Amino acid sequence: MSTSNEALRTWIEEVAQLTKPETIHWCDGTDEEYDQLIQQMLGSGDLLPLNEDTYPNCYLHRSDPTDVARVEHLTFVCTQQQAAAGPNNNWMAPQAAHAKMDELFAGAMEGRTLYVIPYCMGPIDSPYARCGVELTDSPYVAANMKLMTRMGKAALARIEREGKFVRGLHSTGDLNPDRRFVMHFPEELLIQSFGSGYGGNALLGKKCHALRIASYQAQQEGWLAEHMLIVEVENPQGEKHYLAAAFPSACGKTNLAMLIPPQSHAGWKVRTIGDDIAWLHLDDEGQLRAINPESGYFGVVPGTNQKTNRNAYDMIQRDAIFTNVAVTKNNEPWWEDKKEGQPDIDWKGRSATDANGPAAHPNSRFTVAATQNPCYSELAEDPAGVPISAIIFGGRRRELAPLVYEARDWAHGVLIGASVASETTAAATGQVGVTRRDPMAMKPFCGYNFADYWNHWLSFSDRAGRLPRVFHVNWFRQNQDGDFLWPGFGENLRVLRWIIDRCEDRVDARSTPIGYLPQPADIDTDGLDLDGETLESLLSVDRDAWQAEMAEVEAYFGEFEDRVPAELKAQRDKVVAALADGRG
Repeated sequence: MSTSNEALRTWIEEVAQLTKPETIHWCDGTDEEYDQLIQQMLGSGDLLPLNEDTYPNCYLHRSDPTDVARVEHLTFVCTQQQAAAGPNNNWMAPQAAHAKMDELFAGAMEGRTLYVIPYCMGPIDSPYARCGVELTDSPYVAANMKLMTRMGKAALARIEREGKFVRGLHSTGDLNPDRRFVMHFPEELLIQSFGSGYGGNALLGKKCHALRIASYQAQQEGWLAEHMLIVEVENPQGEKHYLAAAFPSACGKTNLAMLIPPQSHAGWKVRTIGDDIAWLHLDDEGQLRAINPESGYFGVVPGTNQKTNRNAYDMIQRDAIFTNVAVTKNNEPWWEDKKEGQPDIDWKGRSATDANGPAAHPNSRFTVAATQNPCYSELAEDPAGVPISAIIFGGRRRELAPLVYEARDWAHGVLIGASVASETTAAATGQVGVTRRDPMAMKPFCGYNFADYWNHWLSFSDRAGRLPRVFHVNWFRQNQDGDFLWPGFGENLRVLRWIIDRCEDRVDARSTPIGYLPQPADIDTDGLDLDGETLESLLSVDRDAWQAEMAEVEAYFGEFEDRVPAELKAQRDKVVAALADGRG
């Protein structure tokens, strides 16, 4: 393969001259090429085969022990003006960043193959999709990009038609943590990543392009690139609704994307369109429509079992790449809370009985094509995307946030999204209940100043015909003994039903200072071990606690100084005033 796009050809030549690869391989995205990459990595030891009888076409990759997660402290947004990146990002001047990265990339691919990976984020024929090209010296990256994106000839053909693409340059380098950087140049539509082979730092189509660079593109072009799942909910009468939801980590995002209706909800169907990222565009009629830019999942595997997420568990029984899991004596992948088997060799290749700590790394991953999800929706390939009825924000709060509440309008919904916070767990930090602000669940991923991002969200009020309603959910309210009040998992469908009924104006709601809450009778609790007092607690608003919350939100907004939109401040002030005088 080659290209008729002069800019692409020139860039590849410049990169090759700088990095000095032994060979250049153009990825065509075929199954035959994927098989060749797998065989190549099996030969080099970069992949290990797993039990072919029980896990057919599944493989294990062990990364360097220093290279097991995103390096947010080494991730930079490089804009001409520091204020454009905002306090939510690490910033470096583009000239300094280019000099640093050129020095690192010089000769970095000697003796290696440079893989040219043309890819499309979103359905190939969708007007909402955007293309990119990643240059990498990692066959592991090439294989994973095959699973995660529409990669190869069709993507290259679109690039040649449009002439516009995001450039991504990656090298594993020498995996030295002191020589590891992920640089984003949004004004140049450029990503450079060096010194890491971990997916979040190396699969440049994912967080780097689909969120950090795409969020900047979206601001420039009038759409939204969001850290959101997209799910289809169909009731027994055949009515379908499409919901987009943003949650910080450890808040049930994947479980909601692949929700299995409980036995009490016969006839209800839930299908996954996306589990992680949503791109939202206004169509010609002013309706907000969403596509999933990805075509695969790069998911955290610990905690996944037949009870917590049966769909995810089932889809990784074949044709998957596992990263940093343990293995059993019969060579099956193993991770904590799998509920099956026992670890024999840990994620570092040591005897599991001799190792300290978990056998599988807590951030161990699986990569698998989305079509293997038992509840996969073919609408994930619809070029027109799906019409979004509701946008849902969520967080992990023990006491503050009710089970569900609705924003009064779009601007109030932006305040709710900008105020998203989640409490840490002891397993993560050693301290329970530390509240961290994570606006729209985009804290690590917004490619420009959060204040400008919130202003961009607010702008949709003037441009859309009918905007989705905005909600907030919290599955994690607890009593004084630390017990969860709400059963969660599949029972969360009961809350989604109320959200959908609100979108259809089928149920009323009670007005409170923070928004609209359900009437207790409108949350279906039939068959649940949930008394009226507990439900009242789940739907309660503690005015004193919310006044403290709004003060914390004001302090957080203060980090962005006078760049914060006046409308956002006004929305916060309305909530504060309502809390003070007892108005609903």
